[in-house]
Amino acid sequence: MEITTNIIKELRDKTGVSIMQCKKALEEAQGDVAQAEVILKKHSAASADKKSDRTLGAGAIGSYVHEGAVGAMVILSCETDFVAKNPEFVALAREVAMQVAATEPAYATIEDIPQEARDTATAVFEKEVADKPADMQAKILEGKLASYFRDQVLTEQTFIKDETKTIRDLLNEATQKFGERVIIGGFARLSTR
Repeated sequence: MEITTNIIKELRDKTGVSIMQCKKALEEAQGDVAQAEVILKKHSAASADKKSDRTLGAGAIGSYVHEGAVGAMVILSCETDFVAKNPEFVALAREVAMQVAATEPAYATIEDIPQEARDTATAVFEKEVADKPADMQAKILEGKLASYFRDQVLTEQTFIKDETKTIRDLLNEATQKFGERVIIGGFARLSTR
């Protein structure tokens, strides 16, 4: 299949990734846009992993208030002021704040879950898997814990505006797009209800 500028533009509009990266992904996928999207997601996760040890010295605070009754603020951290002041980065901070307002997560990442909460959940689910085959218990327990904490952990939540992505996917895409490490530095939610 011929890779036209219209196909490249379509992929760029969907992903926000650079034209060259879109073109390379389309070439690798032999013109298949859906496969190219998967390739770009894979590359964005790898890109985020490579940048995981970089120092974060800048960021933006995103805020969102819904009908004056629920509000949230998010610190979206990055490496430089150049990225922090980018309108797309600031918009992403607001999108994440909207997610926090809508879903009320308890933790930013899986690593933020206190050991006590993990132990309590494990004790409950161990009872549920006790009658399962011994060789399957650990895997079933792991699945139950992941499912239980998924809605409580911001980065693991499905993005409210696009159910094909998680908040982690958005951060990985931003890392790839801006060429800098992007993480959630903190968040707060307030409600009158």
